[in-house]
Amino acid sequence: MVKEIDVANERIKTLENELRVKEEQIKNLQKEIEDKNEKLDKVEESINKLATDFHRQDNLINSYKESLNLKEDQIQTMKDSLELKDQQLKTLEKTLRDKDEKIANLVKSVESKEEELKKLRISSIEKSELKEKEEKVKELQKEIEILNNELSKADIDLETLEMEIEKLKEAQLSSSNSKIIDFTNTEINKSEILNKMREILLNAMHNVMIVVPNITDLQDLYLYEVKSSVSMKISCFINPGMNEHSELLEEFESLDNISLRAYERDDRYVLVRDGEELLFGIVGKSENNNMVIHTKDPKHIKLLNALALEGWLQSRKV
Repeated sequence: MVKEIDVANERIKTLENELRVKEEQIKNLQKEIEDKNEKLDKVEESINKLATDFHRQDNLINSYKESLNLKEDQIQTMKDSLELKDQQLKTLEKTLRDKDEKIANLVKSVESKEEELKKLRISSIEKSELKEKEEKVKELQKEIEILNNELSKADIDLETLEMEIEKLKEAQLSSSNSKIIDFTNTEINKSEILNKMREILLNAMHNVMIVVPNITDLQDLYLYEVKSSVSMKISCFINPGMNEHSELLEEFESLDNISLRAYERDDRYVLVRDGEELLFGIVGKSENNNMVIHTKDPKHIKLLNALALEGWLQSRKV
């Protein structure tokens, strides 16, 4: 019996030793688990950092893309401005040619007057008449001198030239007050303006610029009837969220000769045809009170073309 007890005690000690070994193994495993968890935390932290870096890079790339789009818009705007300057230079060159022609005519007139004076001296005409003729010659010479001064300043800034033309126009209007139209209460409705624009469009050969308050107004211009070789730049209010606007936008953009931009201000009607004919309508405070200017005069077109182009330059891509 005692022997059996000793064997049992020995067995208990062995089990206790095994238990301590197991506990030691458990502690070692727990430590390994803690080490693994620590490493996993570091890996997760690294992954989060990488994700943050990737997100930052995406934002940077998007920022670069937006900057590139902005640059493209700026380049296009500069191209449009250059086209306007080219047109202004052509008008200035024509003005200079007209002045050269006028000077040539005045020179001929002076020569003619001098010849008359010579004949008068030979014929012994009265001194009073001779003096009168001499005064006329002096006046003509002064006119030639003035024109020469104008020609010597032909390289003045185009904007200054436009201001001078505007002043001349205002002076001309003030000298003929009886012909000035008071548009304050003039009744010109939208339908009449669009009908006139459609009539002008039929004569387009190369390019037109159009500004209307709303994309729905384009339906009344019958753009499909315009020759496909005519390039059309169009600005108008567009709300892509409206089904009607969205459908019209898709329809007009399907035409290769149309460039369409969104213009937020519904303040004008504009049509410039081939740089030869211009219609400019200003929306009044009431529905049918619109001020409309229609002209083929090159000077009028040159002055108003800057306002016409403003609608295109201030519009944005859809």
